[in-house]
Amino acid sequence: MSLRRALHVLMVLAVALTGLAGGATGVAWADGNGSSGGRQLLFYNHAYGVLDRETADAIEHSTYLPRFANFQVRTTTGANGEKWTGRYLMGRETYLELFGVGDVAGQDGVLGSGGLGLSVENAGDLATVTGRLPGQGVPNPISFRQTRDFGDGVPVPWFDAVFTAEQYDAFGAWGMEYRPEYFADPRGKTEPASHAGDVGRERYLSDDYRDHLMRDVTSVRLGITARDLANTVPLLRAGGFAVRELPGGSVVAEGGGTTIRLDSVAREDAGLRRVEMSLNHPVARHEERLGRSTLVVGPGARAVWTFGDAR
Repeated sequence: MSLRRALHVLMVLAVALTGLAGGATGVAWADGNGSSGGRQLLFYNHAYGVLDRETADAIEHSTYLPRFANFQVRTTTGANGEKWTGRYLMGRETYLELFGVGDVAGQDGVLGSGGLGLSVENAGDLATVTGRLPGQGVPNPISFRQTRDFGDGVPVPWFDAVFTAEQYDAFGAWGMEYRPEYFADPRGKTEPASHAGDVGRERYLSDDYRDHLMRDVTSVRLGITARDLANTVPLLRAGGFAVRELPGGSVVAEGGGTTIRLDSVAREDAGLRRVEMSLNHPVARHEERLGRSTLVVGPGARAVWTFGDAR
Protein backbone atom coordinates (compact mmCIF):
# COMPACT_ATOMS: atom_id res chain seq x y z
CA MET A 1 0.00 0.00 0.00
CA SER A 2 2.59 2.52 -1.08
CA LEU A 3 2.32 6.15 -2.02
CA ARG A 4 4.76 7.54 -4.55
CA ARG A 5 5.05 11.15 -5.44
CA ALA A 6 6.32 11.01 -9.07
CA LEU A 7 6.21 14.77 -8.75
CA HIS A 8 7.46 15.69 -12.19
CA VAL A 9 4.89 13.53 -13.99
CA LEU A 10 2.09 14.47 -11.63
CA MET A 11 2.79 18.17 -11.94
CA VAL A 12 2.63 18.08 -15.71
CA LEU A 13 -0.62 16.13 -15.58
CA ALA A 14 -2.09 18.37 -12.93
CA VAL A 15 -1.34 21.50 -14.90
CA ALA A 16 -2.97 19.98 -17.96
CA LEU A 17 -6.02 18.86 -16.01
CA THR A 18 -6.60 21.99 -13.98
CA GLY A 19 -5.30 24.65 -16.32
CA LEU A 20 -3.00 26.01 -13.66
CA ALA A 21 0.06 26.84 -15.69
CA GLY A 22 1.50 29.31 -13.21
CA GLY A 23 2.78 27.09 -10.41
CA ALA A 24 5.24 28.86 -8.14
CA THR A 25 8.93 28.14 -8.47
CA GLY A 26 10.06 30.15 -5.48
CA VAL A 27 7.24 30.29 -2.96
CA ALA A 28 7.40 33.14 -0.45
CA TRP A 29 7.41 32.16 3.21
CA ALA A 30 4.86 33.60 5.60
CA ASP A 31 6.17 36.20 7.99
CA GLY A 32 7.26 34.98 11.40
CA ASN A 33 7.37 31.47 12.80
CA GLY A 34 4.68 28.98 13.65
CA SER A 35 1.73 27.62 11.70
CA SER A 36 -0.96 29.39 9.72
CA GLY A 37 -2.87 29.91 12.96
CA GLY A 38 -5.41 27.16 12.34
CA ARG A 39 -5.62 23.72 13.89
CA GLN A 40 -3.31 21.04 12.58
CA LEU A 41 -4.85 19.24 9.60
CA LEU A 42 -1.83 17.65 7.90
CA PHE A 43 0.23 14.97 9.60
CA TYR A 44 3.38 13.08 8.64
CA ASN A 45 2.35 10.12 6.50
CA HIS A 46 5.63 8.95 5.00
CA ALA A 47 8.95 10.10 3.63
CA TYR A 48 11.03 8.56 0.90
CA GLY A 49 14.62 8.73 -0.23
CA VAL A 50 16.66 7.47 -3.18
CA LEU A 51 19.76 5.64 -1.96
CA ASP A 52 22.85 4.26 -3.68
CA ARG A 53 22.39 0.81 -5.19
CA GLU A 54 24.59 -0.96 -2.62
CA THR A 55 22.48 0.34 0.26
CA ALA A 56 19.15 -0.27 -1.47
CA ASP A 57 20.12 -3.86 -2.28
CA ALA A 58 21.32 -4.50 1.28
CA ILE A 59 18.00 -3.25 2.60
CA GLU A 60 16.01 -5.33 0.13
CA HIS A 61 17.81 -8.55 1.01
CA SER A 62 18.20 -7.96 4.73
CA THR A 63 17.22 -10.85 6.98
CA TYR A 64 16.86 -8.52 9.97
CA LEU A 65 14.42 -5.92 8.62
CA PRO A 66 11.49 -8.38 8.20
CA ARG A 67 11.83 -9.10 11.93
CA PHE A 68 12.28 -5.46 12.85
CA ALA A 69 9.31 -4.05 10.93
CA ASN A 70 6.32 -4.81 8.75
CA PHE A 71 8.71 -4.83 5.79
CA GLN A 72 7.76 -5.24 2.14
CA VAL A 73 9.41 -4.93 -1.25
CA ARG A 74 6.93 -4.41 -4.06
CA THR A 75 6.15 -2.73 -7.36
CA THR A 76 3.15 -0.40 -7.54
CA THR A 77 1.27 0.86 -10.59
CA GLY A 78 -0.16 4.35 -10.34
CA ALA A 79 -1.77 6.85 -12.69
CA ASN A 80 -1.21 6.38 -16.42
CA GLY A 81 0.57 3.07 -15.86
CA GLU A 82 3.53 4.60 -14.05
CA LYS A 83 5.37 1.99 -11.96
CA TRP A 84 7.85 2.18 -9.08
CA THR A 85 9.60 -0.42 -6.93
CA GLY A 86 10.16 0.41 -3.28
CA ARG A 87 11.17 -1.02 0.07
CA TYR A 88 8.67 -0.23 2.82
CA LEU A 89 8.84 -0.21 6.61
CA MET A 90 5.29 0.33 7.84
CA GLY A 91 4.15 1.25 11.31
CA ARG A 92 0.84 1.96 12.99
CA GLU A 93 0.23 5.36 11.35
CA THR A 94 3.43 6.19 9.51
CA TYR A 95 5.93 4.55 7.22
CA LEU A 96 9.22 4.89 5.35
CA GLU A 97 9.73 4.30 1.63
CA LEU A 98 13.19 3.60 0.22
CA PHE A 99 14.39 3.43 -3.38
CA GLY A 100 17.62 2.64 -5.10
CA VAL A 101 19.01 4.69 -7.97
CA GLY A 102 16.84 4.01 -11.01
CA ASP A 103 13.96 2.36 -9.13
CA VAL A 104 11.88 5.43 -9.98
CA ALA A 105 11.80 6.87 -13.47
CA GLY A 106 13.50 10.09 -14.45
CA GLN A 107 14.44 12.89 -12.09
CA ASP A 108 12.85 11.19 -9.08
CA GLY A 109 15.18 8.19 -9.36
CA VAL A 110 18.44 10.13 -9.08
CA LEU A 111 20.65 9.67 -6.02
CA GLY A 112 19.58 12.02 -3.21
CA SER A 113 16.04 12.63 -4.44
CA GLY A 114 13.33 12.47 -1.81
CA GLY A 115 9.82 13.37 -0.85
CA LEU A 116 7.42 13.91 2.01
CA GLY A 117 3.75 12.93 2.11
CA LEU A 118 1.51 14.74 4.60
CA SER A 119 -2.07 13.50 4.99
CA VAL A 120 -5.32 14.57 6.64
CA GLU A 121 -7.28 12.45 9.09
CA ASN A 122 -10.80 13.61 8.21
CA ALA A 123 -12.63 13.88 4.91
CA GLY A 124 -12.74 17.42 3.57
CA ASP A 125 -9.69 18.69 5.48
CA LEU A 126 -7.49 18.77 2.38
CA ALA A 127 -9.79 21.38 0.88
CA THR A 128 -9.27 23.50 3.99
CA VAL A 129 -5.49 23.16 3.69
CA THR A 130 -5.67 24.10 0.02
CA GLY A 131 -7.71 27.15 0.95
CA ARG A 132 -5.00 28.24 3.38
CA LEU A 133 -2.19 28.08 0.81
CA PRO A 134 -2.81 31.45 -0.87
CA GLY A 135 -2.28 33.06 2.53
CA GLN A 136 1.09 31.30 2.66
CA GLY A 137 2.24 32.73 -0.67
CA VAL A 138 0.91 29.99 -2.97
CA PRO A 139 -1.75 31.68 -5.12
CA ASN A 140 -2.30 28.69 -7.44
CA PRO A 141 -2.00 25.35 -5.61
CA ILE A 142 -1.86 22.38 -8.00
CA SER A 143 -4.36 19.56 -7.40
CA PHE A 144 -4.09 15.99 -8.60
CA ARG A 145 -5.87 12.66 -8.10
CA GLN A 146 -3.67 9.58 -7.88
CA THR A 147 -5.00 6.12 -8.75
CA ARG A 148 -3.78 2.60 -8.11
CA ASP A 149 -3.99 -0.43 -10.36
CA PHE A 150 -4.20 -3.70 -8.44
CA GLY A 151 -3.22 -5.69 -11.53
CA ASP A 152 -6.47 -5.93 -13.45
CA GLY A 153 -5.92 -2.80 -15.51
CA VAL A 154 -8.74 -0.93 -13.78
CA PRO A 155 -7.47 2.14 -11.86
CA VAL A 156 -9.02 2.76 -8.44
CA PRO A 157 -9.09 6.32 -7.04
CA TRP A 158 -6.42 6.32 -4.33
CA PHE A 159 -5.91 9.81 -2.94
CA ASP A 160 -6.29 13.47 -3.80
CA ALA A 161 -3.15 15.57 -3.55
CA VAL A 162 -2.09 19.20 -3.54
CA PHE A 163 1.33 20.57 -4.48
CA THR A 164 2.72 24.07 -4.07
CA ALA A 165 5.07 24.25 -7.05
CA GLU A 166 5.54 22.85 -10.55
CA GLN A 167 9.34 23.04 -10.60
CA TYR A 168 11.67 21.35 -8.11
CA ASP A 169 15.28 20.24 -7.80
CA ALA A 170 15.28 16.91 -5.97
CA PHE A 171 12.57 17.00 -3.29
CA GLY A 172 8.86 17.64 -3.07
CA ALA A 173 6.18 17.59 -0.39
CA TRP A 174 2.49 17.16 -0.96
CA GLY A 175 -0.71 17.18 1.05
CA MET A 176 -3.06 14.25 0.52
CA GLU A 177 -6.47 12.82 1.40
CA TYR A 178 -7.33 9.14 0.86
CA ARG A 179 -10.35 8.50 -1.31
CA PRO A 180 -13.48 6.63 -0.10
CA GLU A 181 -13.31 4.43 -3.22
CA TYR A 182 -9.97 3.08 -2.06
CA PHE A 183 -11.24 2.27 1.41
CA ALA A 184 -14.24 0.54 -0.15
CA ASP A 185 -12.06 -1.76 -2.29
CA PRO A 186 -11.24 -4.97 -0.35
CA ARG A 187 -7.95 -5.33 -2.21
CA GLY A 188 -6.64 -2.33 -0.33
CA LYS A 189 -6.90 -4.35 2.92
CA THR A 190 -7.76 -1.24 4.89
CA GLU A 191 -9.59 -1.11 8.21
CA PRO A 192 -13.17 -0.02 8.96
CA ALA A 193 -13.76 3.65 9.76
CA SER A 194 -13.52 4.52 13.44
CA HIS A 195 -15.72 7.59 12.98
CA ALA A 196 -17.65 9.41 10.28
CA GLY A 197 -15.29 10.83 7.66
CA ASP A 198 -12.32 8.74 8.83
CA VAL A 199 -9.63 8.82 6.12
CA GLY A 200 -6.78 8.50 8.57
CA ARG A 201 -3.37 6.91 8.47
CA GLU A 202 -4.12 4.24 11.05
CA ARG A 203 -7.11 3.08 9.00
CA TYR A 204 -5.01 2.95 5.85
CA LEU A 205 -2.15 0.90 7.32
CA SER A 206 -2.58 -2.65 8.60
CA ASP A 207 -2.10 -3.80 12.19
CA ASP A 208 0.79 -6.07 11.20
CA TYR A 209 3.16 -3.67 12.96
CA ARG A 210 2.06 -5.37 16.20
CA ASP A 211 4.04 -8.48 15.25
CA HIS A 212 7.30 -6.55 14.86
CA LEU A 213 9.45 -4.09 16.78
CA MET A 214 8.85 -0.89 14.80
CA ARG A 215 5.79 1.11 15.84
CA ASP A 216 6.05 4.49 14.10
CA VAL A 217 8.35 7.08 12.56
CA THR A 218 8.94 9.82 15.13
CA SER A 219 11.51 11.97 13.32
CA VAL A 220 12.90 12.42 9.81
CA ARG A 221 15.76 14.57 8.59
CA LEU A 222 16.54 15.31 4.96
CA GLY A 223 18.93 17.61 3.12
CA ILE A 224 17.16 19.55 0.37
CA THR A 225 17.96 22.54 -1.81
CA ALA A 226 16.95 26.09 -0.89
CA ARG A 227 14.34 26.17 -3.65
CA ASP A 228 12.78 22.89 -2.54
CA LEU A 229 12.75 24.13 1.04
CA ALA A 230 11.03 27.37 0.04
CA ASN A 231 8.37 25.34 -1.77
CA THR A 232 7.80 23.07 1.25
CA VAL A 233 7.47 25.52 4.14
CA PRO A 234 4.12 26.99 2.98
CA LEU A 235 2.55 23.52 2.94
CA LEU A 236 3.85 22.77 6.43
CA ARG A 237 2.44 26.04 7.74
CA ALA A 238 -0.89 25.62 5.94
CA GLY A 239 -1.14 22.13 7.41
CA GLY A 240 -0.83 23.51 10.92
CA PHE A 241 2.71 22.38 11.80
CA ALA A 242 4.70 24.56 14.19
CA VAL A 243 7.62 25.66 12.01
CA ARG A 244 10.91 26.96 13.38
CA GLU A 245 13.77 28.37 11.33
CA LEU A 246 17.24 27.45 12.64
CA PRO A 247 20.58 29.15 12.05
CA GLY A 248 22.18 27.92 8.86
CA GLY A 249 18.98 27.58 6.89
CA SER A 250 17.42 24.52 8.50
CA VAL A 251 13.73 24.27 9.30
CA VAL A 252 12.07 22.11 11.96
CA ALA A 253 8.36 21.33 11.77
CA GLU A 254 6.66 19.76 14.79
CA GLY A 255 3.19 18.40 15.39
CA GLY A 256 1.26 15.16 15.46
CA GLY A 257 4.00 13.00 16.92
CA THR A 258 6.61 13.29 14.15
CA THR A 259 9.35 15.92 13.93
CA ILE A 260 10.46 16.90 10.43
CA ARG A 261 13.82 18.56 9.93
CA LEU A 262 14.83 19.92 6.52
CA ASP A 263 18.39 21.21 6.00
CA SER A 264 19.17 23.60 3.17
CA VAL A 265 22.05 22.09 1.17
CA ALA A 266 23.54 22.05 -2.32
CA ARG A 267 21.92 19.58 -4.74
CA GLU A 268 24.91 17.22 -4.57
CA ASP A 269 24.47 16.95 -0.79
CA ALA A 270 20.70 16.36 -0.87
CA GLY A 271 19.17 13.17 0.48
CA LEU A 272 17.71 11.26 3.38
CA ARG A 273 19.92 11.68 6.44
CA ARG A 274 18.28 10.28 9.56
CA VAL A 275 15.10 8.54 10.65
CA GLU A 276 14.03 7.87 14.24
CA MET A 277 11.38 5.31 15.13
CA SER A 278 9.48 4.28 18.22
CA LEU A 279 9.30 0.58 19.14
CA ASN A 280 6.46 -1.51 20.50
CA HIS A 281 8.58 -2.45 23.52
CA PRO A 282 12.08 -1.82 24.90
CA VAL A 283 14.98 -3.95 23.64
CA ALA A 284 18.71 -4.26 24.16
CA ARG A 285 20.97 -2.42 21.75
CA HIS A 286 21.42 -3.96 18.30
CA GLU A 287 23.34 -2.46 15.39
CA GLU A 288 22.68 -3.44 11.78
CA ARG A 289 24.92 -2.24 8.96
CA LEU A 290 22.95 -2.01 5.70
CA GLY A 291 25.15 -0.96 2.81
CA ARG A 292 26.28 2.58 3.61
CA SER A 293 23.67 3.11 6.30
CA THR A 294 23.46 2.09 9.95
CA LEU A 295 20.35 1.09 11.89
CA VAL A 296 20.74 1.16 15.68
CA VAL A 297 17.83 -0.43 17.55
CA GLY A 298 17.66 0.24 21.28
CA PRO A 299 18.59 0.40 24.00
CA GLY A 300 15.05 1.12 25.05
CA ALA A 301 12.02 1.67 22.83
CA ARG A 302 13.75 3.69 20.12
CA ALA A 303 15.64 3.08 16.88
CA VAL A 304 17.81 5.44 14.82
CA TRP A 305 18.71 4.90 11.15
CA THR A 306 21.43 7.14 9.70
CA PHE A 307 22.09 7.55 5.99
CA GLY A 308 24.71 10.27 6.14
CA ASP A 309 27.34 8.27 4.30
CA ALA A 310 24.91 6.79 1.76
CA ARG A 311 25.02 9.72 -0.63
